[in-house]
Amino acid sequence: MMAFGLIALIAGAASALMFASIISGALISLVLFYLAPLPLMVAAIGWGPLCASLGGIAAAIGLGALFGLPYCIAFAVTVALPAWWLGHLVLLGRQVGSTAPAAGTAPAAEPDIEWYPVGRILLWIAGFATLTTMAALLTLGTDAETITGTLRRGLMRLLRATDPQTSGEASQFVDALVRIAPAAATIAATMTLTLNLWLSAKVTATSGRLRRPWPDLKATELPQMTLVVLCISLAFCFTGGLLAIVAQIATAALMMSYALAGFAVLHTLTLALNGRTFWLGSTYAAVVVFGWPVIAMVILGLADAVFGFRERFLRSRQPPPLPTP
Repeated sequence: MMAFGLIALIAGAASALMFASIISGALISLVLFYLAPLPLMVAAIGWGPLCASLGGIAAAIGLGALFGLPYCIAFAVTVALPAWWLGHLVLLGRQVGSTAPAAGTAPAAEPDIEWYPVGRILLWIAGFATLTTMAALLTLGTDAETITGTLRRGLMRLLRATDPQTSGEASQFVDALVRIAPAAATIAATMTLTLNLWLSAKVTATSGRLRRPWPDLKATELPQMTLVVLCISLAFCFTGGLLAIVAQIATAALMMSYALAGFAVLHTLTLALNGRTFWLGSTYAAVVVFGWPVIAMVILGLADAVFGFRERFLRSRQPPPLPTP
């Protein structure tokens, strides 16, 4: 029990230090800030969600005592809560089949366990990204005009600090940034949470503490109703006001979920391709360097959800049935 509490405190302290490092303003602090959920996620997956919850509570209280209540709330909402819940979902499973052997028969084999689907975990990540982005925007104001106005003034001050001779074209550029800022922040939150969860699972698997088999990520697919929710969210983007901002954030998060599903589709469709590693590596490099090729992954994920490309491809690779005598 002492070791359990010590691990929770160490994970919470590491996560809190990484979160608070953003105050220094150093470039490396930005990387540490985005990786702040990693220690708590490792604790959640390796030692259980209770370990992550204890560490997260201790870290939030410590940040609140040192820097004030806003830091405490921000850490709890953006770091501790996602780390605890996503770690819980990774370990969530249920037994499939009967475990009791019949009388006079051999002992039954260990029951299969159905683990929580990766696609649904992606939806939870999208939900947390939407929550954290919207919470950050609500600190700027409670209506669309105030939020956009505060964003615009902040970006203009930043631009004038770097270039005092700000022109009208720069003002138009800032207006464009203000329009895409909520969606861009949501995309960043979705990708960093996904990366943190993947890294934490890899760390625990390498250390031998991962209590579930590594999932087949090529088979990742989102629930069918996700496409309906995406269409509804996309429709609300044209309403205007605060509702439109919320819809844009939700749409961006769901689009990134389909982009991640699109990568899973790409891994499946290239199974029979010569030089598969090169083409996959080139695709990932293009997405990281340029950014915009991720749109192709979104389209691929959506197309697979509608037309079932993976299912058709895997069916075509199965050997034909043996002829009946």
